[in-house]
Amino acid sequence: MPKIIYTETDEAPMLATYSFKPMVEAFASTAGVEVETRDISLAARILAQFPDRLTDEQRVPDTLAELGELAKTPEANIVKLPNISASIPQLKATIKELQADGYDLPDYPEDASSDEAKDIRARYDRVKGSAVNPVLREGNSDRRAPKAVKEYAKKHPHTMGAWSKNSKTNVATLGHDDFRTNEQSVVMPADDTLTIQLVSDGKTTVLKQSVPVLAGEVVDATFMSAAALDEFLKAQVARAKEEGILFSAHLKATMMKVSDPIIFGHVVSAFFQDVMERYGADLAKAGLSPNDGLAGILSGLDALENGAEIKAAFQEAIDNGPELAYVNSDKGITNLHVPSDVIVDASMPAMIRTSGQMWGREGEQKDTLAVLPDSSYAGVYQTVIDDCRENGAYDPTTMGTVPNVGLMAQKAEEYGSHDKTFEITEAGTVQVVNSAGDVLMSHDVQPGDIWRACQAKDAPIKDWVQLAVRRSRESGMPAVFWLDESRAHDRNLIEKVNTYLAQEDTDGLDIRILSPVAATKFTIDRIRRGEDTISVTGNVLRDYLTDLFPILELGTSAKMLSIVPLMNGGGLFETGAGGSAPKHVQQLQAENHLRWDSLGEFLALAASFEHLATRFDNPKAQVLADTLDRATGTFLNENKSPSRKVNELDNRGSHFYLAMYWAEELARQTEDAELAQAFQGVASGLRANEETINAELLGVQGSPADLGGYYWPKPELVSGVMRPSATLNRIMGSLTA
Repeated sequence: MPKIIYTETDEAPMLATYSFKPMVEAFASTAGVEVETRDISLAARILAQFPDRLTDEQRVPDTLAELGELAKTPEANIVKLPNISASIPQLKATIKELQADGYDLPDYPEDASSDEAKDIRARYDRVKGSAVNPVLREGNSDRRAPKAVKEYAKKHPHTMGAWSKNSKTNVATLGHDDFRTNEQSVVMPADDTLTIQLVSDGKTTVLKQSVPVLAGEVVDATFMSAAALDEFLKAQVARAKEEGILFSAHLKATMMKVSDPIIFGHVVSAFFQDVMERYGADLAKAGLSPNDGLAGILSGLDALENGAEIKAAFQEAIDNGPELAYVNSDKGITNLHVPSDVIVDASMPAMIRTSGQMWGREGEQKDTLAVLPDSSYAGVYQTVIDDCRENGAYDPTTMGTVPNVGLMAQKAEEYGSHDKTFEITEAGTVQVVNSAGDVLMSHDVQPGDIWRACQAKDAPIKDWVQLAVRRSRESGMPAVFWLDESRAHDRNLIEKVNTYLAQEDTDGLDIRILSPVAATKFTIDRIRRGEDTISVTGNVLRDYLTDLFPILELGTSAKMLSIVPLMNGGGLFETGAGGSAPKHVQQLQAENHLRWDSLGEFLALAASFEHLATRFDNPKAQVLADTLDRATGTFLNENKSPSRKVNELDNRGSHFYLAMYWAEELARQTEDAELAQAFQGVASGLRANEETINAELLGVQGSPADLGGYYWPKPELVSGVMRPSATLNRIMGSLTA
């Protein structure tokens, strides 16, 4: 029987694993299912890069690579918890902690000029950014709100800010000379190897030597004009000032780790145009870049002779410009302080949910100009804003739901473009050339332009169409492909979608292809009527819409069921979409209270058991899945999610209640007498000892907790902190005794 692989990751979800995983093992053992952990934490991934510098005891396997291989097999059954997408500061902090722990790791080289430094940097860069998901995601995405979660949201609606018909909030986007409008796209006639080169004044510079492509693959190239971007941004700063609304920029510097920090730097430079004109040379000389945000610049000013003068100039620009949107007004942290603080897929839905407003410097809500420089997906948000202005906020007690089927296998589209994204250094023509020397795509570019290429392979596209048809049939919902006729890439995709739809049985199904703006309008009209609609999208809209609609429907995207049916038959079950919550860890360290909500783990685990049951004919696993679903419903209705406050129910207590409800469901069910018998004692034991267990769990709260590390804590200390109830441990242990 295939095993369930449960990933050990970082920060809050890693801590929760120490409490919940022993329970999962105990329950699974009754169905003959083994559950094993694999450590893909940032620290473990760093150590795996340097086996040559570690002792035998210190070495760790490259678990991520192992799981990447496993994901390509029919046996794969991986429950994947959120992990850190490492920024340079997080990378450095982890290295420092590991060095202090006796691991002989080199420092991260800022300036990689020697061969040794280049090698070290290349190894560290492998674990930087969103390094985990693309390796495991050997399939497309099926995300939806489980029935129990949707019912709970209807009964206990989250708050929605009221909208005014006079709201001045809008989206500003370039709409010319950007990634959407400059796009060219080809479908490869055969397997080939492409080269990306810049031809300038008769000389040819190779930007990327080898891009292997397969027959039927869709390859795109496009660029954003730096001059057009700067002119546009300058106009938006003036517009926000004139309209008396907040200025905000919404990018995704974490995932789009090459292009978006550069675009963010342009936004900073446009907002502080006078300061940059006066002091730009001084800042550049000191190695201070607008791409790192205002915080990065301000922190380096003390070392400059005229640092105080420059700081005053920045403050003056903030005082005299349009008011900025603030991330934290108490601490004076603006939208432009840190590139990764405002992430478009989370920030735009939060704004729409808050009456279309963000926070000003005094901590009050104000209408906002939301700047999304590239126009590919900006219209989606403008359409929702226009709808709320006209018809008011959505009502969580009646609104329909929008599941998503997303194309993401094998690094599809923009989210696989980082290794093919370049900031152009000199005027010329960027060409994509095949092995025969034919130019397939070309763009005339200027210095500072951002050029990129994307790929989407044929097999994932076909699988995506099949998944959309399957989900439409299973759910009875219409499925809408969000594809834009006016985009070169999407035109090629529409042709493929029509070809592959013709090969499927679509009788009685409502399947249509609409542009993103038309699809948004169609979907939100249905939402207001309480009707459900599947969105079938590319990789970026998958990311955006699986935050947008869940945040409006449920108040959070962490409560979504996220299944990746792997293309070779296995399953990847992702838990929530809310990151790894560093603030939760800080609270645990300070007062031994962990507010992480494991609902995402409960949902993913039920889907994982169900996959085992259907793929490998294990009826006991199906009983575990069904009873866990019912227990999760009880858990929600009894309101046993963790509290944010110390000395109240936390993550550990929520695991106890889930285990109790699950054991009771198993003891009560009649499908499998053996399982019912196995759980009688556990169910009655947990119920009888409820008061004692709660007292033991709450008794440890209120004083600091020592984990023996942050990125690389000591397992025995973490286990002690996360499993403080001897009574609970004894009763759960009886299942495997």
